[in-house]
Amino acid sequence: MRYEDFRREYTAGGLSRAALDACPIRQFEQWFEQASQSLLLDPTAMVLACVDEQGLPSQRIVLLKGVSSAGFVFFTNYTSSKARAIESQPVVSAHFPWNALDRQVIVRATAVKVSREESAQYFASRPRESQIAAWASQQSRPVASRGELESAARQVREQFAGKEVPVPDFWGGYRLVPDRMEFWQGGAHRLHDRFVYSRAGEDWHIEQLQP
Repeated sequence: MRYEDFRREYTAGGLSRAALDACPIRQFEQWFEQASQSLLLDPTAMVLACVDEQGLPSQRIVLLKGVSSAGFVFFTNYTSSKARAIESQPVVSAHFPWNALDRQVIVRATAVKVSREESAQYFASRPRESQIAAWASQQSRPVASRGELESAARQVREQFAGKEVPVPDFWGGYRLVPDRMEFWQGGAHRLHDRFVYSRAGEDWHIEQLQP
């Protein structure tokens, strides 16, 4: 198998300046709607990249749980490695790899915690087993075995048997407040279309980039 032999043409369609919305959030919502209608697997999956207190980068996939004019929301354990990195350096990058549509969206943003009320509201909407897992997992910490993790989950089930599972103090959401967003559409012969929105006060400046 030769890695250099894997290649294909990008023929899903182009992207023009005239077709773009003046607001990148609205443009994202349009693309997201199209991704959802195309039955794309996990359209809410985004690769979140952070840099920790030692300057070391890391990436992981998280699930987008909300979009508004204020930014993009996801939820996590506040003691996890990603949360510790965000506390050290709140400027992060999020990447939506919609390869099946020959599209990707890249977001540079500042991560800020959402309100406790917003976290509790979302937590209450989760399946009960997901709520239990949030309590049982000391996310990013070493664990001796799968059995130890399952034992912790059983203890949580017993603790909250017959009760509502409350949102943990160590769990909640982040909102990614963007200052730069790039929309990439694959083009034939590697002549891709790339447009970048950069925040300019209350407005956005749009610029086309070479592929």
